[in-house]
Amino acid sequence: MNWLTNFVRPKIQSLVRPREVPDNLWDKCPQCGHMIFHRDLAKTLWVCAHCDHHMRMSVKARLDMLFDGAAYQRIELPKGLVDPLKFRDSKRYTDRLKDSQAKTNEQDAVVVAHGRVGGVPVVVAAFNFAFMGGSMGIAVGDGIVAAAELAVLQDAALIVVPASGGARMQEGILSLMQMARTTVAVAKVREKGLPFIVLLTDPTTGGVSASFAMLGDIHIAEPGAVIGFAGARVIETTIREKLPPGFQRAEYLLENGMVDMVVHRHKLAETLGRTLGLLRHRGAAGQLLPIAVDLPDSFEAEPGV
Repeated sequence: MNWLTNFVRPKIQSLVRPREVPDNLWDKCPQCGHMIFHRDLAKTLWVCAHCDHHMRMSVKARLDMLFDGAAYQRIELPKGLVDPLKFRDSKRYTDRLKDSQAKTNEQDAVVVAHGRVGGVPVVVAAFNFAFMGGSMGIAVGDGIVAAAELAVLQDAALIVVPASGGARMQEGILSLMQMARTTVAVAKVREKGLPFIVLLTDPTTGGVSASFAMLGDIHIAEPGAVIGFAGARVIETTIREKLPPGFQRAEYLLENGMVDMVVHRHKLAETLGRTLGLLRHRGAAGQLLPIAVDLPDSFEAEPGV
């Protein structure tokens, strides 16, 4: 055994060899272009410290942010049909699913969990935009239905956090049917008198915005989120008109009555907790005090009174 070759040389090479730096240590803000260290970005909940732009965040980080103490329990969602239409474009649909599952370590584009927000029991269905753009197929429809049924079973509020480009084209008409399924599921929650809150994030478009995403009792949006059905360029081409500045942004929808609140990400959990506390408060509005009425001794009730 040559110890110079087998031991000394590798140690020297490890000292002089340039270290490989991972590519994901820095993120570029799409709004102002600043480079932000990934740990600093996580501390600010993926909000740019330079221009306050709300960047997209992972579904796990979203759930950790919303639930009290980041304590929640995920539920296992039913397995839907895989590639019911045997769809293929430039790539097989099954291969696209496998790639997204390996990339995100999730089965599909929605995650359902239950816990407490502001001390109030809630069920949250959060979309994962990293999974095929958060597109809604059969599995996502099953997830929303399961979340609604769990909310009814637990007598809990339902919160949906959409981040989606719309219906999943690889499932054709079956993906469009999820619009009706999710609408019926939301109606069951309302029949039980339970709150249904929608937290609109960037982007919320297509069949998702045309169904359950705009049926909430209260709509809360993040600043700058794109919310709409068709894209702005498609609308301009169709109507042959120039759209107003900020069209389909959260602030524009707030001004025109489509959104109830635009809340900064740092205050979302607090705002949701306060809102749920008001909606789920079943006691008296204030302390009930007994009122003593002193009647004179000469007072005699009339017959029949």
